Amino acid sequence: MVSAVFHSPPQLPQTLPEIVPALARETRVAMKPAANDTAPALAAVTATTSSRNPFDWRDLWLRVLPPVVGVALLVVVWEAVSITGGGSIPSPRDTLKQAIDVFSDPFYSKGPNDQGVGWNVLSSLKRVAMGFGLAAIVGIPAGFLIGRFTFLSRMFNPLISLLRPVSPLAWLPIGLLVFKGANPAAIWTIFICSIWPMIINTAVGVQRVPSDYMNVARVLDLSEWKIATRILFPAVLPYMLTGVRLAVGTAWLVIVAAEMLTGGVGIGFWVWDEWNNLNVKNIIIAIFVIGIVGLVLEYALIKLATAFTFEEVKS
Repeated sequence: MVSAVFHSPPQLPQTLPEIVPALARETRVAMKPAANDTAPALAAVTATTSSRNPFDWRDLWLRVLPPVVGVALLVVVWEAVSITGGGSIPSPRDTLKQAIDVFSDPFYSKGPNDQGVGWNVLSSLKRVAMGFGLAAIVGIPAGFLIGRFTFLSRMFNPLISLLRPVSPLAWLPIGLLVFKGANPAAIWTIFICSIWPMIINTAVGVQRVPSDYMNVARVLDLSEWKIATRILFPAVLPYMLTGVRLAVGTAWLVIVAAEMLTGGVGIGFWVWDEWNNLNVKNIIIAIFVIGIVGLVLEYALIKLATAFTFEEVKS
């Protein structure tokens, strides 16, 4: 025989003013942590978090060590070439001393053919900016039109295929003949070598826009301006920025060679002038300056392209 024991239910408050204070007291009691359990719980959470997210020294070591080893290897090879070359190639130590002297006053000016390395770099960047800007103004809209309309694509593709492989320096005499000056000829050379990557990449981006987008545009009866600004431009922007990055890299390569041939003020002319003076130390310094400036331009444009590149979210 099973006996059951029933407890009488506690008396509950019957009115609203009695119910609300009672619920508030019960909530405070339920939410109040035990004094003895708080510290161990917090310590356990802290220990777990620390064990899950330790500082990855190995990752830092793998990031720092390879570049340091690469630079050290370059210095060792450079020193060996300097020793075996009989002094024709200056040593890293002598070049470093000369670099300190050069960069102690990079913006001196003692005439049109005797200026600091800072003025030469700025002059080259100015030419690159002007030629590249003109190429962007012409090349990006041309890429949109060529990618958007099949007739224009078939008309210009043979011309682009014919002219794009031509060496940029082959256009320099044409610039000298037409513009009658070294500076506009160098800008023309930058323009003609920078325009092809922007046209090609922009046109490819327009052609790869999903057909569903264009079908929606037809259903909504959008104008060509709205199609270009609302649909094509956001979708083509990553391709366009890739073309811009390639164009800037090519322009910086070409301006050095163009300035060697045209003269004037510029990092390319500075290299040629130092060669005429048989100052090999300054030539090596100019090589590093050209590389660092190109690296900075490349890094800045990669960051810009990354900021406007949208990855598909995988479900």
